[in-house]
Amino acid sequence: MAAQTPALVLGIETTCDETAAAVVERQTDGSGRILSNIVRSQTGEHAPFGGVVPEIAARAHVDLLDGLVDTAMKEAGLSFKQLTGVAAAAGPGLIGGVIVGLTTAKAIAMVHDTPLIAVNHLEAHALTPRLTCALAFPYCLFLASGGHTQIVAVLGVGKYVRLGTTVDDAMGEAFDKVAKLLGLPYPGGPQVEQAAVNGDPKRFAFPRPMVGRPEANFSLSGLKTAVRNEADRLAPLEPQDIADLCASFQASVLESTKDRLHTGLKLFQEQFGAPRALVAAGGVAANQAIRSALQEVAAKAQTTLIIPPPALCTDNGAMIAWAGAERLALDMIDPLDAPPRARWRLDGEESSAKSGDKSRVNF
Repeated sequence: MAAQTPALVLGIETTCDETAAAVVERQTDGSGRILSNIVRSQTGEHAPFGGVVPEIAARAHVDLLDGLVDTAMKEAGLSFKQLTGVAAAAGPGLIGGVIVGLTTAKAIAMVHDTPLIAVNHLEAHALTPRLTCALAFPYCLFLASGGHTQIVAVLGVGKYVRLGTTVDDAMGEAFDKVAKLLGLPYPGGPQVEQAAVNGDPKRFAFPRPMVGRPEANFSLSGLKTAVRNEADRLAPLEPQDIADLCASFQASVLESTKDRLHTGLKLFQEQFGAPRALVAAGGVAANQAIRSALQEVAAKAQTTLIIPPPALCTDNGAMIAWAGAERLALDMIDPLDAPPRARWRLDGEESSAKSGDKSRVNF
């Protein structure tokens, strides 16, 4: 059905601290177009707490989502009856927020007799480059955000093999926690990057986690602890100390990331042949130093680096709508009792591992 006619899909994203709604059109040839993409960040609400507070996030989603859906539909110039499907991020994420978005999508689907697509938030990141540049399968995804750090072989819609993951902290989480222990404002990732510009990356000999290991996993908890130990030793910190700590921390992350991605791409090549591209997604991909490191990795692997526009790297409704449209084209729709999931591995298995979680949370 959907594969033979253009699809118009509403997408809803509420897995963490962005409330988002968007409408995307998918043509029969597989090309896509964003008709609207509305995102409301909750950074201001969570900043006083130094991290995302789940209860505050869920209440904000309740307050904001109906208005954002209405705005997205009006900007797209569509009525609900014109939709081919409605998609919502059903996980992984903060369960209160996930319930808000998925319940809203179910209500729209039921009232207007429209197919529901319960989207894995990670799959939405994985499929975004097919929206932005019609990238063909297979390709290698590096997903780095506040809640996820993974290397994934993207073989097709619904076909993913996880080549590497974090065994403890996600990359964005580590940046945020380092910022917090150094007294930098929230959100911490951009603050660490900014401070590192004026710092000496060689002042502190921090560990390079997992470098040289045969698997493609990441580990950042020990590095974060090393930063804390140095900060405690130097206290009270001068501005230059903070800059040098940030620069040395970031240098360690860069070296570890390059090594882990080299290993991940080698594993991809061995199992699936040459990838069509290395794709980076997630908020950490906005870090310019990390972007430069990714360019180096891609060049060495003789592949193309693709990073979607910043607005499509962080959480947004367009990527959810697009993933919904891709699944709808293959008649992969879901029942109205599709469950919300706090944890949901991209390769299909639920897990209690940190990688299956939205971890940028203030407990």
